[in-house]
Amino acid sequence: MDIDKIQALIKFVSKQGVSEVELETEEFKITIKSDKNVAEPKIIQAQMPMMPQMAQMAAPVAVPVPAAPAPVVAPVAAPVPAAAKEENGNYITVKSPMIGTFYRSAGPGKPTFAEVGDTIKEGSVTCIIEAMKLFNEIESEVSGKIVKILIDDATPVEYDQPLFLVDPS
Repeated sequence: MDIDKIQALIKFVSKQGVSEVELETEEFKITIKSDKNVAEPKIIQAQMPMMPQMAQMAAPVAVPVPAAPAPVVAPVAAPVPAAAKEENGNYITVKSPMIGTFYRSAGPGKPTFAEVGDTIKEGSVTCIIEAMKLFNEIESEVSGKIVKILIDDATPVEYDQPLFLVDPS
């Protein structure tokens, strides 16, 4: 893969808003991670296999990257609870179970699923997250009163990003 194709892949990844992409073929392996504080993602590592005619290039090619300020995100396959206790108080943080676009209502002009001050129950729909042209209703895993909505309508959200603060009492 030549440098032009790698640059085109980086541009494509940044436009899609993906935080990490890993591509592996018989010829090479490349991992591209996006730093949320930087507009363009950076190539973290590229490895080429050893070939008899290229014995001098046996070492992997690494691009130096400054240490990321945030920890690496766990793989999506790992089960993570959608609600977690807030450190400063008795509030529960309801988090996004996926990457997508956050919507507070089913459509323009339609009533919102949840407002500040509303009492929600387990299983009640709190919002919609659009991912790959699919609209996913997000159901609450906790019961309580919504204290704060942390995301604006029609805003992109990341996996495990806080959406609501809920008072369980």
